[in-house]
Amino acid sequence: MRVKKPVVVAAAVVASLCLGTGVAAAGDGWGAKPGSDGAGDSYYPQDGNGGYNVADYNLKVTYDPASHQLTGNQDITARATQSLSSFDLDFKGLTVDSVKVDGRDAKFSRTGDHELVVTPARALWRGQNFKVKIAYHGVPAPISDPALGDNGWQYAKAGGAFVAGEPRSATTWYPVNDTPLDKATFHLAITVPDEWGVIANGREKPSFKAPGGTTHVWAEETPIVPYMTTVAIDKWTFDRQTRKDGTPIVSAFAPGVPDTTKQAEGRLPEILDFLESKFGKYPIDAAGGIFLNEQIGFSLETMSRPIYSAGWAGTVPTIVHENAHQWYGDSVAVEHWKDVCLNECFASYATWLWDEGKEGVDLNKQYADDVKKASTAFWNGKLYDMGQGNEFTYVYSKGPVMLHALRNYVGEQAFSRVLKTWPSLHRDGNANMQQFQRYTEAVSHKNLQGFFDAWVYGTGKPADQYLYPGGLKPTA
Repeated sequence: MRVKKPVVVAAAVVASLCLGTGVAAAGDGWGAKPGSDGAGDSYYPQDGNGGYNVADYNLKVTYDPASHQLTGNQDITARATQSLSSFDLDFKGLTVDSVKVDGRDAKFSRTGDHELVVTPARALWRGQNFKVKIAYHGVPAPISDPALGDNGWQYAKAGGAFVAGEPRSATTWYPVNDTPLDKATFHLAITVPDEWGVIANGREKPSFKAPGGTTHVWAEETPIVPYMTTVAIDKWTFDRQTRKDGTPIVSAFAPGVPDTTKQAEGRLPEILDFLESKFGKYPIDAAGGIFLNEQIGFSLETMSRPIYSAGWAGTVPTIVHENAHQWYGDSVAVEHWKDVCLNECFASYATWLWDEGKEGVDLNKQYADDVKKASTAFWNGKLYDMGQGNEFTYVYSKGPVMLHALRNYVGEQAFSRVLKTWPSLHRDGNANMQQFQRYTEAVSHKNLQGFFDAWVYGTGKPADQYLYPGGLKPTA
């Protein structure tokens, strides 16, 4: 991480105190400092920023599918966690027209790959609530990922657009504190020509006529990690349902999406009821899905409304997987990207649980078959701290096998209790693998260090005591 030049703020401090608008918090002294230009993740050290926490993003966006031109006016509500002379936001590519902090014009500059550096007219004190207004425009461009292809704002062949990507995507279309550690509510009002439809996160609000088309309004009131925010523009067919508890379900299907996909998504109320029986009460304020007619390299658990690639993704197992993430990955997000098994291992095991509960599959036999055919590469695949670029590999295959072994090692009662209570314990927060280990130990009254060393932290085929616990027996 580069070192920034210190900013002299003595005049701002004096002016602020003379006007009675600020008092330094105890222990802060007189000096405000720049917030860090990264959140400290070991894989993506300059993603996210330090010195503040965001409470809400409120976006007003106009988008023209013909020219790809996007114009944005953004309001950010935040709180300083240190005295700030300046702070960074993550923002890639688009042109910033103006920035205001608490109603006053602020200086701004661009550095590095995606840093927007904002210097307020007056320093911000630790604990101070503040508002940022940013006007910007341009043609969004995706981030190219060598493994998964494009991430972020992408263009559909039929002329629409959509946003999807992990570990980053939000930076391609609005300024953001792009770290899983800073969740915020998300409000979007987007104006597009009348012939286009819009779907995004959260609850659908009334749309209204505006210059240039129709403004569509969506509100995600559950705190959300930035990469889980989305918007998708197409000539959608919408399906609207309501869960028994009143949760609205809105799903959107692009032209050309097959009826089999629509039928699979039609089972979403059943799927959510099943997942509730395993993971506890549904933790998000809305539900649904976005079904593209595009071949992208992934489907993604965008909060309340997962986004699916065409064809292979429009199946019940994929819908189960992405909605399981609403508990494991969305409501409870990773603390660091090396903890990604807490997202993907559990969502992958959810499809095993579905097969067991709905299709009568014998999971012990499935486990034995997987162990029998497992390769050396499989056993050497890491489920923790797998390295940048390797996050989305063995968590999908070795991950559910590990969890089935854990289920047998700690026993059915303890495992079921952990699955159901872990999401509520960390709801709307973040967690790491060591916390999960300690919690499972507390619930099961077992020391699990050997198991986690064998399956999660280490590599190689586990010893028989961890490979064949409980009802799992080696087969000839």
